[in-house]
Amino acid sequence: MNKAQKQARMVQIAERLEARYPEALCALEWDGEPWKLLVMGRLSAQCTDARVNLVCRELFAKFPTAKALGEGELAQIEEIVRPCGLFRVKAQNIKDACRMLTEDYGGVLPDRMEELLKFPGVGRKVANLLLGDVYHTGGTVADTHCIRICGRFGMYPETLKDPVRVEKIMDEFLPPKTRSDFCHRIVQFGRDVCAARAPKCAECELCDLCEHRLKAK
Repeated sequence: MNKAQKQARMVQIAERLEARYPEALCALEWDGEPWKLLVMGRLSAQCTDARVNLVCRELFAKFPTAKALGEGELAQIEEIVRPCGLFRVKAQNIKDACRMLTEDYGGVLPDRMEELLKFPGVGRKVANLLLGDVYHTGGTVADTHCIRICGRFGMYPETLKDPVRVEKIMDEFLPPKTRSDFCHRIVQFGRDVCAARAPKCAECELCDLCEHRLKAK
């Protein structure tokens, strides 16, 4: 496919995903508080969203504000986030990030990529998640679901696993205001239908737009 064909296919894919998942909900339960999404985004690395949600109910009950978490005892934070894996690094990161948010930004999450990347443990994926959900800007959130599924759709070779390259490729096909919702929908679609090991191709309403499926015939 050339670029124009890929663009046309992506428009159809986005429309069908919107029909399937009209609400495009974020899997992380951040309750509309940006600082919570900052924390949860960091904890989600190599951890399921369901576990992060569960852990953060206790974490946010113990530390109900960014200031409280930034001033919290590191050992207590470590013990709570232990189930998320890499708990020592993550605990230090979220404590430092909350202190930075409170002291350097007055508690207001910055709305620019270059500022968000200054926060401990925040890379482009989390920064795009924050920009998309909080400010409705930013680039494609190139998580494992997005990388796998958009490769299957034929937007780039399935062997490509570089999140930054995937982000830049997909940004060309997705208008800025739609990227956040698309990424939330593709995560849900990946869990419900297009799993990594056993995709449910026979019951997929997008199989006629899937390069992986078309090549398999």
